[in-house]
Amino acid sequence: MLFWISAAALAALVALPLGVALWTGRGRAGTVGAAGAATGTGAGVSSDPAAYDMQVYRDQLAEVARDAARGVIDGAEADRLRLEISRRLLETDRKIRSATVEGPLPAAARWGGVAVGAVLLAGSVGLYIWLGVPGYDDQPMQGRLALADEIYNSRPDQSTAEAEAAKNRPALPAADPNYLELMQKLRAAVADHPGDPEGLKLLAQNEAALGNYRAAWEAQRDLVATKAATPAGADAQDYADQADLMILASGGIVTPEAEQVLGEALARDRANGTARYYVGLMMAQNGRPDRAFTLWNALLKEGPADAPWIGPIRAGIEDLAWLAGDANFELPPLGAPAAALPGPSSEDVNNAAAMSAEDRQAMIRSMVEGLSDRLASSGGSPEEWARLIGALGVLGETERARAIYAEAQGAFAGQDEALAALKAAAEQAGVAE
Repeated sequence: MLFWISAAALAALVALPLGVALWTGRGRAGTVGAAGAATGTGAGVSSDPAAYDMQVYRDQLAEVARDAARGVIDGAEADRLRLEISRRLLETDRKIRSATVEGPLPAAARWGGVAVGAVLLAGSVGLYIWLGVPGYDDQPMQGRLALADEIYNSRPDQSTAEAEAAKNRPALPAADPNYLELMQKLRAAVADHPGDPEGLKLLAQNEAALGNYRAAWEAQRDLVATKAATPAGADAQDYADQADLMILASGGIVTPEAEQVLGEALARDRANGTARYYVGLMMAQNGRPDRAFTLWNALLKEGPADAPWIGPIRAGIEDLAWLAGDANFELPPLGAPAAALPGPSSEDVNNAAAMSAEDRQAMIRSMVEGLSDRLASSGGSPEEWARLIGALGVLGETERARAIYAEAQGAFAGQDEALAALKAAAEQAGVAE
């Protein structure tokens, strides 16, 4: 309703002066009085001071002619007076011709203007009804965030989402009977040996191939639990694979249960591509295209081009960019190489172990200082700041790493994803507080 009130008020403000001018005729150039004054017709009845001046100047010209004929003034003086009076006469005539007169326009012109205004108004309303969203509530930023929170908190749980997805999932082609017989044997073998990692891994893969996503992610969950009980533990990709299967089972919805598993993956590896892709998908599904775009854009830049998440990201990121307010986003060409982060990576630092102590220190120091200087002068991405913090931690410069971490926190204040990446690097360097 506020939109319609605002639109009506603006239309009235624009239409009011136009309507007054149209109905009263103000601002219409007048030529009748000027023509009458110039020709001597109608000047006597004109109340315009300029028209009166015109008559005076004409009388003065006549008087100069009479004085010259009587010999009161000589010929040279008569010519000078005629020239001066004629100049004034022409200037007054110019003013009259550019002057305006008051008076209404013809009725046809007035009603024609009304008709044009009505057509424009009706066309604007019709265009809005066609292209706009009549009746849609106003959406200030706080309202949008509240709506996003409501959508996020009202997501279906895993079982509900799976049940709904099963109704719409098309039937898969019948599997080969021999393959189904082997699957029965595999299921029996896993049931007999529930702690066998290889058996659980095979079961999860083959259940997914049959479209049995619920059985697949449950097998993957058991695999994660089995590996978590070992000294090596389950890694980030183990959890990411479980979340992947859960989301497939739920028809593409990132449920609260799947989100929790994604959190376990990211807690072990903040750079895990599968987990980051699905967190971005969850943000897009729950009214936060701004966060989704930030996550997916970073993944798109990092690559690699053949990563499984690159195709889905390329298919949807342009719409996300528009929704996030980035009207200038351009999708990079397919297969464009990802931009490498400058500065020393953990691999660079580890490979330096084979060098002599002096060479190793010089190489690492050179890369660290180069990255530090560039970030200080022109800034950089959160990943670059995180790399600098990690490298300083490897060098044992904890105080400097702590100072860089504090500076980076200020630079990326309010950006949750960036702060999380910085915190992970600071924890690795031993400087997180």
